[in-house]
Formats: sequence, structure tokens, C-alpha cells
Amino acid sequence: MVLKIENLTVKLPTGADREFAIEGVSLNVDKGEIVCVVGESGSGKSVTAFTIMGLIPRKELTPTAGKILLEGEDLLSKDNNEMRKFRGSKIGMIFQEPMTALNPVMKVGKQIEELLTIHTKHNEQERKKIILEAMDAVKLPDPTKIFNTYPHQLSGGQRQRIMIAMALVLEPNLLIADEPTTALDVTTQAEVLALVKEIQRIKGMGVLFITHDFGVVADIADRVVVMQNGIVVEEGSRDKILHSPEHPYTQMLINSVPSLDPPDRSMENVQDTKVVQMSSVHKTYGSLGVFGNGRTVKAVQDVSLDLHGGELVGIVGESGSGKSTLARCLVRLIDPTDGSITINGKDISTLSRSHLRPQRNEFQIVFQDPYRSLNPRRTIEQSLIEGPMNFGMRKTEAVAKAREVLEIVGISPDAMGRFPHQFSGGQRQRICIARAVVMEPKLIVADEAVSALDVSVQRQVLDLFLDIRQRFGMAMLFITHDLRVAAQVCDRVVVMQHGKVVEQGKTTDVYNNPQHPYTKELLAAAPGRDVKFNQL
Repeated sequence: MVLKIENLTVKLPTGADREFAIEGVSLNVDKGEIVCVVGESGSGKSVTAFTIMGLIPRKELTPTAGKILLEGEDLLSKDNNEMRKFRGSKIGMIFQEPMTALNPVMKVGKQIEELLTIHTKHNEQERKKIILEAMDAVKLPDPTKIFNTYPHQLSGGQRQRIMIAMALVLEPNLLIADEPTTALDVTTQAEVLALVKEIQRIKGMGVLFITHDFGVVADIADRVVVMQNGIVVEEGSRDKILHSPEHPYTQMLINSVPSLDPPDRSMENVQDTKVVQMSSVHKTYGSLGVFGNGRTVKAVQDVSLDLHGGELVGIVGESGSGKSTLARCLVRLIDPTDGSITINGKDISTLSRSHLRPQRNEFQIVFQDPYRSLNPRRTIEQSLIEGPMNFGMRKTEAVAKAREVLEIVGISPDAMGRFPHQFSGGQRQRICIARAVVMEPKLIVADEAVSALDVSVQRQVLDLFLDIRQRFGMAMLFITHDLRVAAQVCDRVVVMQHGKVVEQGKTTDVYNNPQHPYTKELLAAAPGRDVKFNQL
């Protein structure tokens, strides 16, 4: 057994929302085994991982009970200097966001070399040989060249591979991976998961893999530990947890995961009226300059798209595909370089700011991060009534309307005097949706509006979007990288790659019979493809 945690309890500081970050946690990781720890935000997954590594701030988080045995040695009894010897050599860790975990002003090869300098007696030539072999093992192209590059010069997937190489270069017995694929595109995620599994098999190490994604669990787990509010509520084999969970919380989590199989949705909500017509829209950044030696980026190229009233259309694709740029062009947060955009019969693509303002109540956008899109100094009432009052509604009417819409989105109108920080992430996103709906627009654009939410909250917000579409007959454009979400809520799907639309059609047709190689690649890379999850 590589890792054995016995009744581990970590105390939170006074005034926190509960007494313990984790309480009575026990779990084991055997050699050659991948154990996935799953749970929602605040469940204690990352605190468990950072306590094992000795990286928790001891002034704020205090281990008060239990043991962490790494090959029989209790890590809680070690001081910082002793733990430094364990990190890297006996325990490796892959962090969630490689860009913040890597030093931005140090070449990546030198960052890996630091580990070897501290923990081994190899000379410089031997160290470089080991590093190049590690880079080759994680399938980085041209390791000699990458050795001398800075983190910002690499893609997200390459940076995560550097983190994996760094974690494995000293061949530790235990690898801790804390949400290592969350920030990655679906195809890159599939490659990194396959890589972790392959290296684990070859080296025979134990892996503690922390994730909130049950698709990832389905792909790589041998055993699964489910945590809720700092407590382990269920543990078992991958198949037992996925197919016959016993605890109500586990059942709720698995039932909240959207299925990759789109339902055969009737188009009864879709109206004949065209709300949006986009024709040959382009967006180019940069310019060639006077001497033609400048640089341009074609973020959106020749995109044409129609939306009808009551229709929910999804745009899917990886980072850099042009999804969000297209959405921002549509609502004129940025100006298209070329093409026409007609909303409710009026071409808005070339309107000046003063002529555009009276049209803005026709279209609204819901952003990814609700906290950043709400003014922290304004109450919810102030945020909700601002739009209607700007368009001539009296305050008493605007307040009444805001209360009515808050009821629809599942927030008590009595909370209108509260500020954004007094709500959970899911509640804040509901408030952002209410702020869009209160304007009674013809079009709502949701730009990755559920990607930052826990799976159970995500399901509730998706249900809310479907309910609003049905109540108000609005057209909705749903930008997402999550193929499961698109499968369950979208009537039609548009697939973008490198700024171009490569495929579009009814969701069932695109998912069941994809035509373009890129669409096939995206669908094949979706984690947990073989497990049947829930349909909304």
C-alpha cells in the first residue's frame, strides 16, 4: 500500500461556514491503482490533497486528528524540511492550472532541473539527459527545443505535460493529480488522461486523482471516493459507484451528469419568425501595417447563422475556435470586421453606439463568471431594475417586474436587498439570468454560462434555461465547450474550428452521424463516452 489515510481531520479557522474542512477522512491508494476523489466545490477534495503534500497554510488550516501514512511513514509528524525531501522524490503533484504553477520568467527545462539539483547528485549533462527523456515520455514534440522555452510560449496541453514530466521525473511512488484536465479542451484532456494512465501502468505507481467530472472517473478510475462537506460518504469500485451508488448524494451527483445521447427533441417550441440572421460575419484582429509586415488573426471567418424564436442553438468547439468572439460580435460588444447581423429585422452590424443603444433591450448576454458580471457594490434590486429603468420603466414597475422574474429563476424576492457576495455561485448565475430576462429580449446569448458551476447546480441552471425558453419564446444562443450540455439542451448544434463553421444541423443528427472529421474527433474525445448518464 502506497498511501493510507486514517481518520484525518483538518480544522477551519473560527468564523468559517463549518468547523472542519475535512473530518474523519480515511482512504487508501495501492501500488498500480488509480483512486478518484469526487465531490462538488467545498467537499474537501483539494484540502485532502494539499494536506498530504504538506502545502496547507497551517495558520488557517490545522490538522487536529488522524494519520497520513506514505509507505508506513506518518507525514503529519514531519516538519517542513523533512517534507521537502518527500515532495518530488516520493510524492509528485500535478496542479489544476499549469500557468500559475510554473514560473513565468524561467525556462521550463530549468524548472524541471531544479528538482534534480535539489534531490539528486547528477551532473548537468546527466540532468539534461533525464529531463529530455521525461519530456519524451510525456509525448512533447521536440524536447530539445521545448527545454529552452518559457511557459507562455507553450499551449495549455503542453504546459500540463511539462507539469506531468516535472511530477514524474524523480519517479515518485505516489502521484496526486488535482483537477489536472479541468482547464483543457476535450481533445487535449483525452490525451492527458491517456498519458497519466499509460505512465501509471508503466511505472506501477499509485495515483490519487481529484476531479468533479464523472466522465473522467468513468475513463480512468479503479476505485472512487465520494466526498461531501468534508466527509467521505461513499467508496467503492468504479463500476459500483457509477452503476449502483448507494448514498443519496452520490446518486444525486450521477443523476445530474448530462448524457452524451441527445433526446429526440420535438421542435414544437420553435417559431417561424427569424430573430437572428448572421450573414458572412468576419472578425479580424491586428493589421498588416504600412509595409505589410504586421500580424492578423482571423478569429471569425465567413460565419452565417439563423435563429428562430423559441429555438436554442449551441455553438461548440475548443479554445480559439471563435465561439466567444462570434457571440460578442452578435451582441455588439465588439464590432465585426465584415458581414451583416440582423436582430428582430434590424441590421445592427454597423450601427453607431448612440443608434445601437435603443436596440440593446432586444438582446442580452449571460457571461461565464457571475461574480465578475455583477457590481459588488450594488444590491440585487439595483442591478435588476437598472436596465428596465434605462428604457423608460417607472421604478415601482421595474421593482415589481424584478420580483416576478426572481420568483421564476428560483430566488426569493425578499433577497433583493442583498449584495452579490451573499449568494452562492449558482444563485449568482440565476440572478444574472434574471437580469437578462427582465429586459424581455428577443435573444439571450449564454457564453459558457454553466461551465464554472458544480454538476448539480449546473443541472438546475440548464433546467432554468429550458423553462425560460418555453415561457417567453426567446431565441437562445448557447456557447459551450461541454458536449454533454449541448446534447441535452440544444435544438441545433453549430461546430466551430479555427473561426469557421465546419458542421451544423439538428443535435441528434450531428451527434449520431457526424460528417466532419473535427466533429468526429470532438465526440470521440468526450470522457466517459461508454457510460450512460442522465438525460434532462
